[in-house]
Amino acid sequence: MKRAFLLFSLLCWAVFTLQAQQTRSLNPQVKTVRVIVNGDPLQPPVARLGGRVEIDFDVLSHAYTRYIYKVEFCNADWTAATDVFESDYLSGFNGRPIDDYETSFNTSVLYTHYRFGFPNEDVRLRLPGNYRVRVYPDERDADDEPILEACFSLLKPSMSVSAQVSSNTDIDFNQHHQQVTFSLGYGAERVVDPHQELKTVVMQNRRWDNAVVNLPANIQKATGLEWTHRRQLIFPAGAEFHKFEILDVRLNGMGVDLMEFEDPYRHATLFAVQPQHNYTYDEDQDGAYVIRHSDDEDNDTQSEYLFVHFLLKTPRLPGGDVYVTGLWDNGFPDPDCRLSYDESTGCYEGAVLLKQGYYNYQFRQLDADGVGQTAQTEGDFYQTENEYIILVYHRPQGARYDALVGYAKVKSDGTH
Repeated sequence: MKRAFLLFSLLCWAVFTLQAQQTRSLNPQVKTVRVIVNGDPLQPPVARLGGRVEIDFDVLSHAYTRYIYKVEFCNADWTAATDVFESDYLSGFNGRPIDDYETSFNTSVLYTHYRFGFPNEDVRLRLPGNYRVRVYPDERDADDEPILEACFSLLKPSMSVSAQVSSNTDIDFNQHHQQVTFSLGYGAERVVDPHQELKTVVMQNRRWDNAVVNLPANIQKATGLEWTHRRQLIFPAGAEFHKFEILDVRLNGMGVDLMEFEDPYRHATLFAVQPQHNYTYDEDQDGAYVIRHSDDEDNDTQSEYLFVHFLLKTPRLPGGDVYVTGLWDNGFPDPDCRLSYDESTGCYEGAVLLKQGYYNYQFRQLDADGVGQTAQTEGDFYQTENEYIILVYHRPQGARYDALVGYAKVKSDGTH
């Protein structure tokens, strides 16, 4: 059964597609693609212009491959900014090799860890906005197909954004939803036609599948805009994320029921989860994860890969497929994370190859629009602490690109 999960995941790569704005692996041998801002793996991939952005990933082999990275500047919708020249957004040389790499040490699954970051001695990024970095095998060794994409945004905060989250929504009061209200102050920026010049994104727990994009403001002032009582800004509240931690592959860590070794892989089976009928508080990181092991040294190269087995105990649910998800798959329905139903155990089950560490996860069911819903798998509770992010882009009349000029992050607490 465990080997069947691996075969299924590899077959799914042939049909796997994802929205272009997401950090993702494009090769089944590439794992744990991360964008880390200012050294903090728990933060969203948004940095001040000039701040530190690091990208790292693993390739499941000790055989060295020379990789290069190429930087692309993007519009607010993550399409390529074709009106901007490379020299506009990049100082230095594009297509540089990744020279910082190291093979794993004392791990049963062999891998090579690669890392690079910005700014560096070869490349400095010059414009506020969205950036996509693609990594390719060196053209002398392979064809021109990328193995991964890493996405992040650089901010030059010239506009102010303030936001609130309330469980008193235009749908219900202290029940199953949360509603975002936010305002934008222009500051010293000149905005002639806000409908044409400004673009906004509102995300819950950094998810793109249910993000609200370019919703028009309903209050316009000379100094800014307001979004209030907008039904499109009502989100299902969901439930707190589950969590597990594997620091020692020989011991059951937090949330782990069973540790096994079946050559060549280690396996961790988590405790089964059941849909909740009442809210339960549990401190979490809204889907984030941290790579680490018991010694907490050389985590990038001494942490083990193992198959983590997820169990959702519930009668078979009507509707779409059920997935396990978190920020380790960017909150999208990764084929590796699709669960199958086992009538003999009464559980949705799946196994995902993950690197040792601390993880948040959640079970979601895809609706007809491909949006992950928690109503049947987790429940929706107004008390849930969720993270909401608001991004504001500005392209003044005559400008050639969308600059990220406003940013806010706010937590709901279910109390107002």
